[in-house]
Amino acid sequence: MTDGTDELEAHPTPGLAVTATVAKPTSRKRRRTTWLPPLIVFLVIVAVWYLISLFVLNPNLRFLLPLPQDIVLKGFIDPLSFNALIVALWQTVIVSMLGLAIAIVIGVVWAIAMSQAKWIERSLFPYAVILQCIPILALVPLIGFWFGYEFQSRVLVCVMIALFPMVNNTLFGLQSVDKGHRELFKLQGASRFTTLSKLSFPAALPAIFAGMRISAGLAVVGAIVGDQFFRRGTPGLGILISNYSSRLQGEQLFATIITAALFGVLVFWLFGLLGRRAVGTWYDFS
Repeated sequence: MTDGTDELEAHPTPGLAVTATVAKPTSRKRRRTTWLPPLIVFLVIVAVWYLISLFVLNPNLRFLLPLPQDIVLKGFIDPLSFNALIVALWQTVIVSMLGLAIAIVIGVVWAIAMSQAKWIERSLFPYAVILQCIPILALVPLIGFWFGYEFQSRVLVCVMIALFPMVNNTLFGLQSVDKGHRELFKLQGASRFTTLSKLSFPAALPAIFAGMRISAGLAVVGAIVGDQFFRRGTPGLGILISNYSSRLQGEQLFATIITAALFGVLVFWLFGLLGRRAVGTWYDFS
């Protein structure tokens, strides 16, 4: 007599084997479709870059679009250029991340206040829109007069540029809570604070993290813009861009622009990862 185990081992279930063999190609295919299209687009961009630089531009004007290998050699590998780039990048990181942190705190508090009553929203939201629409260049003289032309002014520019997405997305998330859930909390006699902390704010987290991703990219732009407006203190990437542009140093200029773009992409990706870790267990953050 046997207990059937030997028979199962001799004749394994076909479905299990099929599932195991199908899962691996599927995961490989998914990974391939994730990185292959961007790689193809990148190769096309590089090829077009070479064609324009070698066959379209006059050799005397090649500094306008230098060859990729020249950018790597003169912008990244050259010790002087690389050291200046690292120092400027670190300064931009400090300014942009501090400005982003302040914008997140102000934006979330501002949106929570507006979500508590319609009259507060009608009173405050127009000023968030006005702040978004005002050209920063128009405020430069005032910002320089009140806060100086160094670190504080750069951070203030970051806050002003990155604030609106946080206000708008957080308010949208807080107001998008299901009406039936709100009614249930009312029936249970929940206070405003309980409703906010247990229902509205957790439900708004996906929108809040989406606003953080947008504001993170804008904070990097704000740090570079602030550098170009306020040219005192430790130079950031914006000052390097201005200096290389005025000196017609195309290779170093493109290296700085590429560094700024990669830093912005990295910050955007990090906040996306943070959002998936925070709310991805119960919300599809893709």
